[in-house]
Amino acid sequence: MVEEEKEEGEEEESKEKEPKKGKKSIIKWIVVFLGVVILGAAGFAGWTYYKTHISGSEKAGSEQTVQETGIWSMGSLVVNLMDADGERYLKTTIQIEVSNQDCISEMELLKPKITDSILGLLSSKSYREIAGFEGKQRLRDEIAMRLNGYLIKGQVRRVYFTEFLIQ
Repeated sequence: MVEEEKEEGEEEESKEKEPKKGKKSIIKWIVVFLGVVILGAAGFAGWTYYKTHISGSEKAGSEQTVQETGIWSMGSLVVNLMDADGERYLKTTIQIEVSNQDCISEMELLKPKITDSILGLLSSKSYREIAGFEGKQRLRDEIAMRLNGYLIKGQVRRVYFTEFLIQ
C-alpha cells in the first residue's frame, strides 16, 4: 500500500513537472525564433544599406574616373643631353595622363608646339640632372607644368616615362 501511494504521489509530481518543462520549452523556442528573425532583419537592412550607399558610390566614382581621364602618347623622343662633349643621348617615350577626353583632342592640335617645348626642355638637361629617381620626378613635374601652360580644356595629371634610355 505504501508503495502504491508513493507511486501515485510520484506520478502526480511528474505530471506537475511535465507541463512546466513544456512551457519552458515553448518559451525557449519562441525566444530563439525571435532572435533569428531579428538577426535576419538586421542583416537584410545592412546588406540593403551597403548596396545602395557604399557599393553604389564606389561604382559611380570608378566610372567617373574612367570616363574623365585619358592617356595621350607623345611617342619617342631622342635628344642630345647638355654635357661637356655632347656625347650623351636621351631616348624617351612619354605618355601623358590628362583630366578628360577633350584635352586629348586639344593636345593633338598642339602636338608640334608641345613636342618642340619638350625637346627644348630635355636637351637643356645634363646627365646628372636627370639621373636617379629624384631627377626623373623633377623632369616629370617640369613637363606637366609646361603642358598645363598650353591647355585650356583640361590639365595634365601625370607624366609617365615608358622608356628612358641614356647612352
